[in-house]
Amino acid sequence: MQQDRIRHAAARVLAPIAAFVAVLSPLGHAGAVRAQSPIAEVICDSPDRMRERLERRIGASPQVAGLRGPDELVELWTDARGDWTMVITYAEGRSCIVAMGEAWQSYHKDPA
Repeated sequence: MQQDRIRHAAARVLAPIAAFVAVLSPLGHAGAVRAQSPIAEVICDSPDRMRERLERRIGASPQVAGLRGPDELVELWTDARGDWTMVITYAEGRSCIVAMGEAWQSYHKDPA
């Protein structure tokens, strides 16, 4: 009985990670994914293809962006479930997913 509860709990935790990796597998080397991380390697593609995949396959949209030095644009994408993806676009013409997570929340300041 205890083992069944543990198995069900593990399945609830791991299923969203496995689904996310399956969606992103055309972006990079999903076969190299390790158990401790939903992305074991940084996943890169052209900016247009990265945008298309994030929008169409994940249902994400860009929320905020900022510069990290003169050659890097950092964007944070979120979806309706609150999952988030951080993408860095380099001046040389590639975009890379460098981090992802869940439970994203936006705080809006009251204009004074």
